[in-house]
Amino acid sequence: MAIDKNSTGYTFLFSIIMVVVVGTALAFTALSLKDRQDANAADKKMIDILGAIGVPANRSNASELFAEYVVERVAIDLNGQQVSATSEAVDPKDKEDPFSIDVKKDYRASVKSAVKAADGDEQALSVALADKNLKFPLFRCVNEGQTLYVIPVVGSGLWGPIWGYVALEDDMTTIYGANFDHKTETPGLGAEIKESFFTVKFKGKQLNTESATLFSVLKGGAPTDEYSVDGITGGTITSKGVDEMINRTLKVYLRYFESETRAQR
Repeated sequence: MAIDKNSTGYTFLFSIIMVVVVGTALAFTALSLKDRQDANAADKKMIDILGAIGVPANRSNASELFAEYVVERVAIDLNGQQVSATSEAVDPKDKEDPFSIDVKKDYRASVKSAVKAADGDEQALSVALADKNLKFPLFRCVNEGQTLYVIPVVGSGLWGPIWGYVALEDDMTTIYGANFDHKTETPGLGAEIKESFFTVKFKGKQLNTESATLFSVLKGGAPTDEYSVDGITGGTITSKGVDEMINRTLKVYLRYFESETRAQR
C-alpha cells in the first residue's frame, strides 16, 4: 500500500520522527561534551580567581598556576563559620570541594529574590537566607610572599547578572585587586565594569569596617575617598549592582575573618 506523503497523518508522523531523531542527537552530543564543558568552566573560574591577584593565565596553564598560587580553598556558612577546607588538587567533579560551590546558581535560586524582598534591610535578608543552607567559597592565595584572600561576588545589573572576584590583602580590609564580568549589560555603559580602567580603581582601597556600608561604588563623576570608587558614567544601575554585591557578600566573609582573628589571639 502506497504512503500518501501529502496527508496530514504523514506530516505529523514525519515531524514526530524528526523531533525524536534530532532530540536524541542533541542529547548525545551534550552528554559526550559534558566533561569538556565542565573542564572549560573550571579553567575559566581559575583564570578569573588568578586575575583578581594579578596573575595572568589562560586555558593551557590555568590549572598549573592555580595549584601554584592558591594554597587553600575554604567553604564558610552564612554566619562566617568554616564548613570545610582543602589544599588537595582540584577535581571539578568533587561536589564537596569549595571550588565546586556555584555561587551564581545559588544567587539565582535563593539570594536574588531575598535581596529584592529585603529592599536594603540587612536583618530581613539574613532571616530570609537563614534556612537556605548556603555555602560561600574562599580562596587563600600566596603571591610574592603575601597572603591574599579571593572572594567571589554575584549580583544584578541593569539587564542581567553581574559577577566577579575581589581579592583582599592579609589585613583582610585592603583591596588587592578585583575583576568583574556581566552577561547582558549595555556596551559602552554598564558593560565597562569588566574593563581594566574600572577595576584598577579598587586596588589599594579600604573596607570601612566601622560603618554599615563597607564600600561604595558611587555615581560616575562623584568625588571618592579611601572607601569608595567612581562608578561607570552612564552605567548607574550597573554600578549600584556592583556596590550591592560587594557589600552584601563581603559582610559574610568579614564574620569569618573576625572569628579567625579571635582564634589566633
